[in-house]
Amino acid sequence: MEKKEIVRTGYNKVAERLQEIFGLEKEGNEKFHFLTNLTARISPGDLVLDAGCGNGVYSRYLSDKFKVIGVDISEKQIELARQNAPKAEFICEDMTKINFPDEYFDVILSYYSIIHVPRDEHFDLLSNFYRMLKFNGVVLLVFQANDDPESYEKDFFYRGVMMYWSGFDKKTSLSMLKNVGFKIIWSKSIKESPKWGESSHLFVFAEK
Repeated sequence: MEKKEIVRTGYNKVAERLQEIFGLEKEGNEKFHFLTNLTARISPGDLVLDAGCGNGVYSRYLSDKFKVIGVDISEKQIELARQNAPKAEFICEDMTKINFPDEYFDVILSYYSIIHVPRDEHFDLLSNFYRMLKFNGVVLLVFQANDDPESYEKDFFYRGVMMYWSGFDKKTSLSMLKNVGFKIIWSKSIKESPKWGESSHLFVFAEK
C-alpha cells in the first residue's frame, strides 16, 4: 500500500477511537499554550490554515476569533472536524497538494501531520507553506525530533491497522526551514505522553 494511503486509511479506521481516548484536548495543556503565540500575532478575522487538521480540535479553538480552513487527507477526520468545529471550513485533501494563492494566509498551523509525510517531500511542503503565507505571517509546526527515514506501526490503536511516519532530526528540520526562508522564533522538543509511545516531537514557531 502506498505510504499516504496507509495514513489516510489508518486515520479513517481509528478516528473515532482517537477522539474517545484523547477527547477534545483541554485548553490548559502545553500544546494549546503554544497557540497563544499565534493568536497574539494576528487580528480577529484573519485567515488560518490548519494543515492536517485531524478531528478539528485546534480549528475549533481558533475559529472562535479567526477564519479557519482545515485540510486533512482522512475523510473520517474531516467528518468529525465538521462536527467539532462548525465555524471553520474543511477540505479533504492531501496537504502536500493544496494550492491556495500566494500570500493568502496570516497563519499556518500544522500539528502532528508533517510527521506522516515522506521526508523527501518536506522541503517542497514547507516551500509551499512559505509561498501561501503573508509577509510577517507565522507558522507553528510539529516535526519528528529524531532521524526517521521511515517507520511503520502494524497495530495503530487497533490490531491490523497500519500507520506510517517519516522525518529528520531537529538540526536538519530547522536548517530546512531556514533554507526555505523562515526565521525561527523558537523551537522546543517535547517527549510525548506514554499514550503515544516513546516518541518525541519538535515544535517550531517561525516567521516569514
